[in-house]
Amino acid sequence: MNLFNDIRALVLECLSEMMAEGALPEGLDLSAVTVEPPRDAAHGDMATNAAMVLAKPAGARPREIAETLAARLRTDARLVSAEVAGPGFLNLRLAPALWQGVIPAALRAGRDFGRTTMGGGRRVNIEFVSANPTGPMHVGHARGAVFGDALATLLAFAGWEVTREYYINDGGAQVDVLARSAYERYREAHGRSPEIAEGLYPGDYLIEVGEALKAEYGGRFLDQPESAWLEPVRDFATARMMAMIRADLAALGVRMDVYSSEKALYGTGKIEAALQALRDQGLIYEGVLEPPKGKTPEDWEPREQTLFRSTAHGDDVDRPVKKSDGSWTYFAPDIAYHFDKIERGFDALIDIFGADHGGYVKRMKAAVAALSAGRVPLDIKLVQLVKLFKNGEPFKMSKRAGTFVTLRDVVDMVGADVTRFVMLTRKNDAPLDFDFDKVLEQSRDNPVWYVQYAHARINSVLRKAAEGGVDVTDDALAGQALAGLDHPAELALMRKLADWPRQVEIAARAHEPHRIAGYLAELAGDLHAHWNRGNDEPALRFVQDDPAVSATKIALARAVGVVISAGLGILGVTPVDEMR
Repeated sequence: MNLFNDIRALVLECLSEMMAEGALPEGLDLSAVTVEPPRDAAHGDMATNAAMVLAKPAGARPREIAETLAARLRTDARLVSAEVAGPGFLNLRLAPALWQGVIPAALRAGRDFGRTTMGGGRRVNIEFVSANPTGPMHVGHARGAVFGDALATLLAFAGWEVTREYYINDGGAQVDVLARSAYERYREAHGRSPEIAEGLYPGDYLIEVGEALKAEYGGRFLDQPESAWLEPVRDFATARMMAMIRADLAALGVRMDVYSSEKALYGTGKIEAALQALRDQGLIYEGVLEPPKGKTPEDWEPREQTLFRSTAHGDDVDRPVKKSDGSWTYFAPDIAYHFDKIERGFDALIDIFGADHGGYVKRMKAAVAALSAGRVPLDIKLVQLVKLFKNGEPFKMSKRAGTFVTLRDVVDMVGADVTRFVMLTRKNDAPLDFDFDKVLEQSRDNPVWYVQYAHARINSVLRKAAEGGVDVTDDALAGQALAGLDHPAELALMRKLADWPRQVEIAARAHEPHRIAGYLAELAGDLHAHWNRGNDEPALRFVQDDPAVSATKIALARAVGVVISAGLGILGVTPVDEMR
């Protein structure tokens, strides 16, 4: 049930009739016509921009279109009024029965209320986290993990077939550094002093890897040249790091459907095949790039390289895919990896990168556009940094990791639910302050507590009503006659519930799960305000002396609980039934 879509369909039907009767030119594009809540709730329940967006193509004044449209809309029993405002905006008021109908719809659908088919079963691949397998994940990875996981759940809720994917960066120089670092801990496990040279990973987490290497290989690699141990130690350490990463993700409630290896692209012909697909389009050539901005000619050594003509697909400069020494650039396997995703038949791709990967956006989009002939859109979301605070001071040290606060540090301190919700309170490309003290306090300034408290309050009402003999099952509440729920405050709460399906579609379309967290905070605020209003107006309290009246009011409360539960489910947060 989506009332906004229903009323928009009514508006479009009236506009089509106006075109058929000559009141508007035939063939007008109606895709830009919207029905949304007005900026000022005092103006009405909904507003449509139809007259404003159709005036120019129709060659008519907006107000004339609005007045004709309003006259048609007033004949529909679902509308109480349709009033023209300003130059041509049209404000609508709905019959209370429509708002009341949201309650049984929510109760019958349960946590599926708001679920939509807008995705049409299309397949989308969301690649996120993809941290280098060289150590535990830090708090920045936690934000990307939560964002990607919530976005995946949101798109599945909106009708997409979603694949969560992790790209293991195990083909670059960083895994050789990992191997050398682990080897020193292997030597340490044998009683020798580790030589943690500059550039190696110093974290204590590698001590257990060194001990595991000793258990696996004994003293076989001691005093041996690097050529004898680099590959087996690298593979062993990488596997151990990925096991750690999987465990960290599980602690955060994140699961992946697919783990893809960069290393698996080398020596298999996949990189060559991807570049050949570009070469067949005339997009691969040998050339010399211009000096980077800010470099003087003396600083620049021109070298002929194999280049991808990414400027043909919107990039600022062409990008090298093979170095002058014949080795691949970092970009080449990334092209092959995305080519593989395209060949797997995905209809859309989403990459979630850290903020430091902003320079990668245009080149990657250019590659996907070229490889898919523009068929597969790629949306790249950048996740900004997280600043940690505790006791009013920056919090930024983890001995185990060596230089940063780990994902597991945060989860162990505040729990997965708090971590996830707080990470989604801001848009992904906005910096986020994570204050350990504030996220654990019980106040309205703590959004996760405020939402959880609303859910717990509703459940306390259900328990009290059940003790009083009211049947509080969803089926029973959905069958209540709700005409008596006509107080402005009650109708306002219903209007907020009715906005849930619309918010799901908006968030899914924009790939912005933080909108769900924002909506839940607003809904919780409305519930708490309504609860407090009952202190002054006893008739608004959910539990009344008359069980029949109680049942209708409890149906409203339970519907709010259903939506909070559905929203928290999208965010990957467990709703609580009782606050301690």
